[in-house]
Amino acid sequence: MLHMIDGVFCGGEKRGKIGVGIIVCEGKIAAVYTKNKIKAAPIKFNLQNLSEDIRGIIVNSGNANAFTGEEGVRRAKMMAEFLASKLNCEVSKVAVASTGVIGKQLEIEEIIRMGEDVFNKLGNDENSSLSFAKAIMTTDRFPKMAYRENEIKIAGVAKGAGMISPNMATMLAFIVSDADLQPRVSKRILRRVVDRTFNQAVVDGDTSTNDTVFLVTTGEKKVSERSFEGMLERVCGELAKQIVRDGEGAKKLLLIKVTGARNNKEAFKAAKTIASSLLVKTAFFGEDPNFGRIVAALGYSGIDVDERISIAFKSKLGEVKVVERGEVVMDEAAARKILSAEEIEVLIDLHKGNGKGCAFGCDLGYEYVRINSEYTT
Repeated sequence: MLHMIDGVFCGGEKRGKIGVGIIVCEGKIAAVYTKNKIKAAPIKFNLQNLSEDIRGIIVNSGNANAFTGEEGVRRAKMMAEFLASKLNCEVSKVAVASTGVIGKQLEIEEIIRMGEDVFNKLGNDENSSLSFAKAIMTTDRFPKMAYRENEIKIAGVAKGAGMISPNMATMLAFIVSDADLQPRVSKRILRRVVDRTFNQAVVDGDTSTNDTVFLVTTGEKKVSERSFEGMLERVCGELAKQIVRDGEGAKKLLLIKVTGARNNKEAFKAAKTIASSLLVKTAFFGEDPNFGRIVAALGYSGIDVDERISIAFKSKLGEVKVVERGEVVMDEAAARKILSAEEIEVLIDLHKGNGKGCAFGCDLGYEYVRINSEYTT
């Protein structure tokens, strides 16, 4: 989808477990990074060196370049220096990202060799966007892309399937727009949108060392902040759902929607607590309408809640009320049928106020254990 933005050139290549992707575009960059105390070398490099003006982004997959000390930062810098030399620009105008195994030094020579090939094939077409999206994948089952167009254009590519509970999973997102916004404005908007989208996505509750969201604005078209924020939220929301849908071994996408909270903050907190519960996730894997696990998660979420709650399950196969203001009203057979769908909404009303919030989650099954027990082998 990146090719939909004029002036953006991209591409990527995968050789075995190693992938390299490059985006070339001129504009202003805003970034949101992981809140994990142990940050990967590319994030350290970006924080120390990256300017508001951007010319290119280089990404590698297969190695997170995290927990690699000063040598890891040096190798992240070498990635930036490589692309800067190709673009004939300052190193400060190149952003770096990595994803993969933690605790191993980058095979920097191979990454640069692959980078040469990728740079020579950069394009502004659908195949170029797809090759970039595929190059940055690790345990992902499919590439993740989203696009919206109105008075402006916004295109995004993301990767992530496991180690997902962003707190700004292993999660990277690259978003480009032709909007004209001041960097301080785009960064403020990006933080708000990330909190409502990527930060509400949960696969396994792990916050990666590498979580990064980049937003590049090329400055072609004026747009109101409100309009831009709405479009950006739709793009990021779509990418977040794709990440959760691709949760390692996941079969079901869960949309946890909470209304009636004291405020929006408590609603989001409640929704994410439910989406993060391993017991809730395994119940949906087994298509078991065990609403008691949802009730328990609400109780320990730390929000204002009592037993006078309402819960319903909804899917393309119908909707069933489970609890109505504290009274159990569930038709178990109907509930099991609804939970057999691949996408399920869990509708919760706390009857405490006007706050509302949503989290994206998935079920948790045997395949997640297999994938992650064999990750480095």
